[in-house]
Amino acid sequence: MFPQLNLPPYSPRLKRNEQRTQIFDSIRKKYVVLTPEEWVRQHFISYLLTEKKYPAALMAVETGLKYNRLRKRSDVVIYNTGGKPFVIVECKAPEVKITQDTFDQVARYNFTLKVRYLIVTNGINHFCCEMDYEKGSYAFLKEIPGYKEI
Repeated sequence: MFPQLNLPPYSPRLKRNEQRTQIFDSIRKKYVVLTPEEWVRQHFISYLLTEKKYPAALMAVETGLKYNRLRKRSDVVIYNTGGKPFVIVECKAPEVKITQDTFDQVARYNFTLKVRYLIVTNGINHFCCEMDYEKGSYAFLKEIPGYKEI
């Protein structure tokens, strides 16, 4: 169906409905249409929950936000225990190459949220950078930090 991803094994809940396959989103607690991007998003959410131990209660999927009066949606936002956005995850389909444009997109979302970590993934390649607002810079990390590390 979709290519093998560079993520740990995951057993999604799938169902067919009206000629479409749907995948269960454990964060939104509903079935959604299975697209290549959704395939990556659900695998990456599973990775964050099981491997990196991020609490599901602190995650939001396809969160609406405003940027220059435009309504945008971020794929995954992880909040800290105080309810402040802390991580943005931007997911792309496996065939989408991660480029500077991809990072520009997630950076635009971050103008509103001002998170500490930005993650971009296409399920094959994953990039994470930590923002330093005092210096006006960011640094790419070798590994995506676990919940306990942040």
